[in-house]
Amino acid sequence: MDKSRVYVFDTTLRDGEQVPGCQLSTVEKIEIAKELEALGVDVIEAGFPISSPGDFKSVVEISKAVSEPVICALTRANHKDIDAAAEALQYAKHKRIHTGIGSSDIHIKNKFNSTREEVLARAVDAVKYAKRFVEDIEFYAEDAGRADNVYLAQMIEGVIAAGATVVNIPDTNGYCLPEEYADKISYLVSHVSNIDKAIISVHCHNDLGLATANSIAGLRAGARQIEGTINGIGERAGNTSIEEAVMIMKVHAQTIGLNTNIDARRFYNLSSLVAQRMRMPVQANKAIVGRNAFAHSSGIHQDGVLKNKENYQIMNPEDIGIPSHSIILTARSGRHALSYRLERLGYQLDKLNLDKVYTKFLEMADRIKEVNDHDLEMLMGSDKGSKNVSDKGIKVELLQVVCGDPLRPMATVRLKVNGEQKEASASGNGPVNAAIEAIHKIVGNSIRLEEFNIQAMHGGSDDVSKVNMRVVHDGKSCYGFGYSTDIVNASINAYIDALNKIL
Repeated sequence: MDKSRVYVFDTTLRDGEQVPGCQLSTVEKIEIAKELEALGVDVIEAGFPISSPGDFKSVVEISKAVSEPVICALTRANHKDIDAAAEALQYAKHKRIHTGIGSSDIHIKNKFNSTREEVLARAVDAVKYAKRFVEDIEFYAEDAGRADNVYLAQMIEGVIAAGATVVNIPDTNGYCLPEEYADKISYLVSHVSNIDKAIISVHCHNDLGLATANSIAGLRAGARQIEGTINGIGERAGNTSIEEAVMIMKVHAQTIGLNTNIDARRFYNLSSLVAQRMRMPVQANKAIVGRNAFAHSSGIHQDGVLKNKENYQIMNPEDIGIPSHSIILTARSGRHALSYRLERLGYQLDKLNLDKVYTKFLEMADRIKEVNDHDLEMLMGSDKGSKNVSDKGIKVELLQVVCGDPLRPMATVRLKVNGEQKEASASGNGPVNAAIEAIHKIVGNSIRLEEFNIQAMHGGSDDVSKVNMRVVHDGKSCYGFGYSTDIVNASINAYIDALNKIL
C-alpha cells in the first residue's frame, strides 16, 4: 500500500444534501455522481437509504450509473437500516456500508440514554451484521471529536476486530482545534493494536471554520481517507471542502508528502454544477473556487501580478479548471466565445440553438456592455431556463399582471404550446399565483407546485431574481429555473421551465 496515497470520500450527495433547500432529484444526483467519478473520487456516499424512498432510489440508480468509485450507503447501528442499505447497493460494482453510533459521553447519555458498554456492543454487532452483506465496511464513531480517547480506542479496536475496513473519526460538531484532532488520530494509531487492518478516515465539520485545517492535521497524523463535499456544503456551517483539502496537498506536496487521484482541473466546473443544481451560490471569497479567488483589484496587487503572477498567486487558475485568460463577453464577441462560456456553465447547444441564443446574447450585450456568468444564466433562463433549447414545448408570449391594494391580483398569459398560441386570464392571491392559475387554464390543473424559492443574485432593488420551483405531475417531480429583474417574470419562467421538463 502506498503510504502517501489519500483516498477521497465525497459526501456531497448525502451530508451535503442535508442543507435546507438544497435537495436534489435522482436525475440531478446521477449527473453530479458522474462528474465526481470523472473528478477521480474514490468513494461516493450516495445517500441514507432508510431515510426516505427517494434516498433509497437515488442509491440504487447511482449504483447503476457509476462504475469506478465505491458506492457507499449510510446507516445507523441497527439491522433494519443495514438491510435497506444492502438492498439499495445491490447493483453497485464496488459497494460499502457506512454504519456507526455515537462515541462521546454526551451522545451516549443524552442521545441514547445508555452506557459505554451497551453502545460498544451495538457498534460491534452492527459491523458484524453488515459484514454479512458486503466486505467493505466503514464504521463512524459519531462525535469522536468530543469522545474520551481511551474509550474511543476501545471502540475502534472492537469494530476492526468485527470486520470494519475503514474507521471514521468524525469531528461531528466542528469542536476540535487542529492540534487536538491530530493528537486524537495519533493516539488511535499508537493505542489500537489492530489499526493496521483498517484505514483511518477524517470527517470534519466547519462550525468554527476549522474543518479543512482539522482534516489536513488528521491526515498528517496518520489518517489516509478524507471525507468532504464540493464547495464545503453540509450541515450547519458545512463540511470539509474537498477542493480546499486537495489543493493544500498539491501546493504543499513537498512538506506534506501526500497525494490523491483527483483531477483538480475539473473542480471549477463541478463547483458551478453543484452550486446550480443545489441552488446554493458559492460565496465570492470562497477559497479555490470563489469568483474572487484569482481576482486582483488593488493597484499594488495588479501591478505585482502583471510583473510576475507568483507575487500574489500560489496556484495557477488553470490548475482547477479556470482559464488563465478570462474570456470577456461583449457585443463584439463571436459565437465561439459564447459557446465556450456556456459550456463552462454546463450548457450544451447544437449549431441551430446556438444561433438562436447568440441573437439574444447580442441584444443583452448591447444593453449591459459586458456579460458575466450571472447574466448568461439569466439569458438561458429567459429562454425557458433549460439547457435543452427547442422550438417545441411551451413558451411565454405575453405575461401581464395587475395587482395592488385593494385590487385583487389578475394575470393574463399567452403561451405558445407546440407552436399554437393560447391565452387565458385568472385571478389569484398574488401576481405569481394569478399567472400560474392562468397557465393552468391552458395546460390543465393536474400540476402541483411543491417548492418555490427566490434568491437575489447580487443585492439591491434593481437586482436579478433567481427562482427555482419544483412541480409534481402523475407522481413525477421536476425542478424549473428562471431569472429576471422582474420577480414575476422570473417565477413564471421557472414554472414554464419545470412544465417543459415534466410534460
